[in-house]
Amino acid sequence: MDYKDELENRMKDKVRGYVGKGVKVLVFTLFIIALTFLIGYVVMLLWNWLMPDVFGLTTITYWQAFGILVLAKIIFGFGGGNGPGKSHKKAKMKSRNNKSCNGIRRDFSEWKYYDEFWSSEGESAFKAFVAKKQDHHEEQ
Repeated sequence: MDYKDELENRMKDKVRGYVGKGVKVLVFTLFIIALTFLIGYVVMLLWNWLMPDVFGLTTITYWQAFGILVLAKIIFGFGGGNGPGKSHKKAKMKSRNNKSCNGIRRDFSEWKYYDEFWSSEGESAFKAFVAKKQDHHEEQ
């Protein structure tokens, strides 16, 4: 009987979690829709306040303002470009990469001599280095 109650409680918790997430998604969606309509209203108010006096244009309705807003978003983009936040992130990543790589960056033009060095001196120099390390290790 105890297992059955535990299972029932787990199912209730899962349902509460799913319902809670569903309510959050619904509230967020309604908030975005309300915000969109509010922005359209603000565009209408600003247009009707400024444009007739400044440029001699007529006043517009709410839906015309909403259409202007949508048209402006289509023409000028939806904010996915290189805004100040993205350029800041890119600069931060670039500076972090420069700081971490400064110690290991070298002039790679010298690497064209690597094969020649290894064939003439490299193997014998490496064997001498290993022998020196082994002698040093045996002394301790």
